[in-house]
Amino acid sequence: MTATTHTAKTPSAGRAGRPKRSDAAKRENRTGWAFMAPFGILFALVFILPIIWAIYSSFFRQVTVGGGAYGGGELVNKFVGLQNFRYVVTSPAFWAGTGRVLLYTLIQVPVMIISALVLAMLLDSFIVRHVTGFRLGYFLPYAIPGVVASIIWVFLYNGQISPIVKALAAIGIQVDFFADNIVIASMANITTWTFTGYNMLIFLAALQAIPHDLYEAARIDGANGLQIAWHIKLPNVRAAALLAMLLSIVGTIQLFNEPQVMAISDPGISKSYTPMMMALNTSQGTLTPGGDGPASAIAIVMALIAGVLAAVYALVERKVNEQ
Repeated sequence: MTATTHTAKTPSAGRAGRPKRSDAAKRENRTGWAFMAPFGILFALVFILPIIWAIYSSFFRQVTVGGGAYGGGELVNKFVGLQNFRYVVTSPAFWAGTGRVLLYTLIQVPVMIISALVLAMLLDSFIVRHVTGFRLGYFLPYAIPGVVASIIWVFLYNGQISPIVKALAAIGIQVDFFADNIVIASMANITTWTFTGYNMLIFLAALQAIPHDLYEAARIDGANGLQIAWHIKLPNVRAAALLAMLLSIVGTIQLFNEPQVMAISDPGISKSYTPMMMALNTSQGTLTPGGDGPASAIAIVMALIAGVLAAVYALVERKVNEQ
């Protein structure tokens, strides 16, 4: 005689054997989505939808329809496919501006990251007292809007009224901050002054997260302050350095405020000096072809270039860390 056993499903078991979610869990889930909804809506309105619109408009160009031998007619948007992108990738002005931006990045980003790291390590050490005051002082330039910071530095670069230029001239040093071989360094100085404190806070947060037991053990083993900084602090801020470098690369590719403001005092800075300036002046019709279509194509190509540069840097950093 054989006995058969029946496995009874518990009330909480679902079709796939998974437990059913309780009413409390469902309410908690809905509450989470409700709290996230305002951010999600604003993110879609100010970020996702403009990207979609830029991609859509990049396939159109304004053309004149109608008119006669003496001009006239009406501007309409015409679908041109990839013609705007073909214009961008074959434009000497675009690639010249991209070259200036890459040169600017090579100069500005390393100087800023190294300066931010040095300041963070000084504030994290026992050398500096009153850390709060120094930290606030280094961060304050970041609170100044980029356009305002550029205006301040244009005043300081102006040879007629600048106290810096006059002080250098008094000791026999003649300098023109708007000269063709110096103007990129002048722009890099503005960005470095603005963002060094911001990146310093990223490094400082990473340094303060390091367990102090490591420092105690290193001192017991006879390590001095320099050895602790080199063998313990630097390896533990690599993730923060990667974040700071990625943000800096993406930010410098969008170089706009500094050259746009400096162009007021330097006629040598053209309307296509950087790709972002080229996009603005193209959208305003001061460059040919004009309109939103070619400007959107410029912005999309620059976004792709920034993404490629960020991905290449991330891969190189990963390879270096694996060795």
